[in-house]
Parts: sequence; structure tokens; C-alpha cells
Amino acid sequence: MSDSRRQLLVNFARTVAIASILATTLFVSAAQTPQPIPSPNAPTRNFPHRIGDPEPTGPDAKAIDKQNQAEIKLEVQKLSDLVSELKEQVDKNDATATLPVSVVKKAQQIEKLAKQIKDRAKS
Repeated sequence: MSDSRRQLLVNFARTVAIASILATTLFVSAAQTPQPIPSPNAPTRNFPHRIGDPEPTGPDAKAIDKQNQAEIKLEVQKLSDLVSELKEQVDKNDATATLPVSVVKKAQQIEKLAKQIKDRAKS
């Protein structure tokens, strides 16, 4: 009789283990929802509008480029002037003395202007 009880307990433990494995598997598979597939007709970064849609209107890219180039030329000329002024100030000062604050400020202006030119050239 003890064998039948032992067998009953073993079968019950197996059933509980199998049921818990199935429940865990179902829970994990339910938690993983599939990702939606984007529509092939949806606008993307590479193709901002679909065929048949009216062309997007906006500022003329060529006009912006010309204006951007003109501004870059002006800023480069200003940068050149600032650099020559800085060179003159450094040449006037004694090499053994410390540089005045005006030289440091001029160098900071040059750095700021150079960064603006770089950013404008990237766009």
C-alpha cells in the first residue's frame, strides 16, 4: 500500500511540475508581442512622400545654399581680420611677459566664430 501512495505522490509531483512549466511557457509567450510591420506605403526619411502626393513646398534649397555661402564668406573675412588683430597684439607684447586679457578675449572670439563657420558649413 505504501508503494501505491508513493507512486501517487510521484505522479502528483510530476503533474504539478509539468503544469508549472506549461504555465510559465504560456506566460512568457504571451508577454512577447510581435512588432508591427510598417506599411510599405508609409512615408520614411528617405522617401518623405508617396507617389502621386503633391510635391512638398518649402524654401528653395539653392537660394538657401547661396545665402549660406555668402554668410560663410563674410564670417571667414571677419575671422581673418580677428586673427590679424590678434597677431598684431601678440607681436606688440614682450614674449617674457604675460599676455593681457584682451588677447585672451580675442582668442575666444576667434574660437566662437570658427565654430559658427564650421556649423554653418555642415548644414
